[in-house]
Amino acid sequence: MKKADIAEFFERLRRKDPAPKTELVYTNPYTMLVAVVLSAQATDVGVNKATAALWPVADTPEKMVALGEAGLKQHIKTIGLFNSKAKNVIALSRALIEQHGSEVPRDRAALEALPGVGRKTASVVLNSAFGEPTIAVDTHAFRVANRTGLAPGKTALAVELKLEKVVPKEYAQHAHHWLILHGRYVCKARKPDCPNCVVRDLCAYKAKTVE
Repeated sequence: MKKADIAEFFERLRRKDPAPKTELVYTNPYTMLVAVVLSAQATDVGVNKATAALWPVADTPEKMVALGEAGLKQHIKTIGLFNSKAKNVIALSRALIEQHGSEVPRDRAALEALPGVGRKTASVVLNSAFGEPTIAVDTHAFRVANRTGLAPGKTALAVELKLEKVVPKEYAQHAHHWLILHGRYVCKARKPDCPNCVVRDLCAYKAKTVE
């Protein structure tokens, strides 16, 4: 995709949704971090249902550790991989208390050193909790980047690095939210809604749907 087309691509997404936000419900940087960890291989809707009762009782690392792994499991047992996620959340909560004064660090390396936190999770937290212009590539963003020709790549990291190079600075803050939401609701995996796509004329996808 040409430079001018990329700028137009994001300008159209911005006009459609000027201030996109994560659909995960959170109350502070800590609950943002936990929500993203819980969302791996799970839907935002499913995570939000589970955390609706969790945040009132465990919205800080100290409260989460006090709740304990068994108590946490009771709240998140409807989420996939809840056993390993509960273990990681308790462990990362302890690490925050012991190593970061109970605060979520605004640093990629420090975030990725926490149990259960990978590059994508760190990127989401840096962007949503701290306003950093990071780009997190989930399955939706990966599909949109490849399908449209915006930033093709064989791995999420390859797509992320390419997006960091081609996304104009004025769109970097919200870029990954636009791509995720566009992939979730318009450029869907099985049947993309091409007739209602605001960037369809810029898209390189050959098998566009017509109805």
